[in-house]
Amino acid sequence: MERVVLKESAYNIKKGKILNIKQMTENEKLFEIALEGENLGHQPGQFVMVSVFGAGEAPISLSSSPTSDGSFELCVRAAGKVTNALHRLEAGAEVGIRGPFGKGFPVRTFEGNDLLIIACGLGLAPLRSLIRYVFDNRGDFGKVHILFGCRSPGNILFIDELKDWNKRTDISFECTVDQVDCARPDWIRYVGLITTLIPRVQIEPERTFAVVVGPPVVYKYVIKELLSRNIPERQILLSLERHMKCGLGKCGHCQIQGIYCCQDGPVFNYGEIKHLKEAF
Repeated sequence: MERVVLKESAYNIKKGKILNIKQMTENEKLFEIALEGENLGHQPGQFVMVSVFGAGEAPISLSSSPTSDGSFELCVRAAGKVTNALHRLEAGAEVGIRGPFGKGFPVRTFEGNDLLIIACGLGLAPLRSLIRYVFDNRGDFGKVHILFGCRSPGNILFIDELKDWNKRTDISFECTVDQVDCARPDWIRYVGLITTLIPRVQIEPERTFAVVVGPPVVYKYVIKELLSRNIPERQILLSLERHMKCGLGKCGHCQIQGIYCCQDGPVFNYGEIKHLKEAF
């Protein structure tokens, strides 16, 4: 397993300015941020450490494609001291940015192959970076299937973009919810777990890379479905979420046995981590 080589600049906090804030759901906001005089230079699947002055620092996955020059986007759920402080900021405020960190999705390996992208809940946030990258380089990839599942219609992220994905003729897209709520009583798409959508997709397993991001509890069931479709273990990519405190592989908070998620991941193929029970 190859670990990312840290640059000296990984320790430096860069000044970022919030250009725009969009309310996505009751608990999630999308922040557009620009660094002073430079591009972030990230890859799909990487993350940054975001600091809110007076509150602390937290790891946030990148939601925008590196093909978008000049700024980057973070979809943030208000779930702790730092993220709640970030939600209280307004456009024009400054935040600290370190990174990007970690190993992202192997987009060069994906080229020429088919993709089955499976997003569960907030897992759509980091996968949006990959999806937008694929859209911007559509000719480099084969068939693209996107499956998205979340708790209820009121929890759907990027709902306007999902409507556009549904209209595209160069991909297939399906969405399901666990249950219908009062926010969208008129819901007419699927109701059920994300695993119910996988058998509906026509794939060629030997040339398909499956990319899955969501709560760890979902992985066991999704992986079982993917293996039943004969997708090779090394062609199943997962992003592991852990409470990363430094992003540098120094503090040990994200360690799973001998693996540091912040440096060896957060993206792994199933074949290299299937033996790590703590990962799932």
